[in-house]
Amino acid sequence: MNTQNSERLYERACKFMPGGVNSPVRACRSVGMSPLFIDHASGSRIYDEDGNEFIDYICSWGPNILGHAVPEVTQAVKSACDRGLTFGACHKGEIELAELIQKHFPSMEMLRLVNSGTEAVMSAIRAARGFTGRDRIIKFEGCYHGHSDGLLAKAGSGLMTHAIPSGAGVPAGYTENTLLARYNDEESVEKLFKACGNEIAALIVEPCAANMGVVPPKPGFLKFLRDITEKYGAVLIFDEVITGFRLSDGGAQKYYGITPDMTTLGKIVGGGMPLAVYGGKREIMECVAPLGSVYQAGTLSGNPCAVAAGIAQLKLIESTPDLYSRIDSGAEKLYNAYLESGLNVNRCGSLLTVFFTDGAVTDYDAAVKCDTAKFAEYWRHMLGCGIYAAPSQFEAMFVSYAHSDEDIERTVLAIRTFRQK
Repeated sequence: MNTQNSERLYERACKFMPGGVNSPVRACRSVGMSPLFIDHASGSRIYDEDGNEFIDYICSWGPNILGHAVPEVTQAVKSACDRGLTFGACHKGEIELAELIQKHFPSMEMLRLVNSGTEAVMSAIRAARGFTGRDRIIKFEGCYHGHSDGLLAKAGSGLMTHAIPSGAGVPAGYTENTLLARYNDEESVEKLFKACGNEIAALIVEPCAANMGVVPPKPGFLKFLRDITEKYGAVLIFDEVITGFRLSDGGAQKYYGITPDMTTLGKIVGGGMPLAVYGGKREIMECVAPLGSVYQAGTLSGNPCAVAAGIAQLKLIESTPDLYSRIDSGAEKLYNAYLESGLNVNRCGSLLTVFFTDGAVTDYDAAVKCDTAKFAEYWRHMLGCGIYAAPSQFEAMFVSYAHSDEDIERTVLAIRTFRQK
């Protein structure tokens, strides 16, 4: 495969951006390659600067549930651009998007538009703290909620040990109120609440974890989280930046039948533009300025071009009755191909991850046992077969509505030929 143009561009990029990228995983270091530079994309396909064509299962890390360059979405953005790129003021599109979101997520009685998932989660936690008057939060090992300082934490020596920062530049003080539990481990959560339940403002969780690879919740786990947060008066936050409008039109909370107090959305809800949302119970959101004393603001929040993309994509989702059955069916075919090839795979709806480890992956400890060198070998094989997937063992594959039967069959063949090598 010729990648000369991408290699030259990467060399230039490294002069200006750390690692030559604007988000670390894009550097492809864990798979032993330099990144491909993308020229354009359409439908299920993505094309690099050297003219190579790939079936894309990154889908911009989730937003492109309908595929790339969907005409109705791109036209909506073009029309919005013609009316002005940004106003820094109220506009009716914000209301229309809010109405569409609340229609499908009735638990979001009030909501606010922001610009990224990181910002949405940071703001939701601040609102929960303001509402409860408490400082501590619980998060789960392996669940990613953006790069705000208080959430960049990993486990200490025990469940009751204050979290320590998992990256340089984050003082320990920023994470001292972040408590860590094990995903799918009810006992680890119960111990934290028994020890300091009256100090815990919120518990935040990816209802289906997708940032240690795809790890679905075990039966009853989300119901347990709902019950114990209610018992101790803590706010239950579902981080649905990935699962919102992905697992169903009402996200994971509809898919699993569990209603949180607050929800964060991103990716799909912005139609491929920088847009995210946080919201929840009215009494919590009324704590947010200008109604309350919890401050949150943003110059580009509710950007009209991003809002237009979100409205167009959500309307298309509503008018595509076979969307979820089709993308789930495509993912199931890939899932079965992995199993038939003797590979370890997890799936939740149209999300899936192949894990290069022998044991079942149900939590962070199991995920980190994966053979990342073997994953890199697999990834390079798939790329050589024209399949563009996340260059990390600990990310998801995203199936989109644009993936045709032929795309799925070609991917299945690539999976089978990897095992035959």
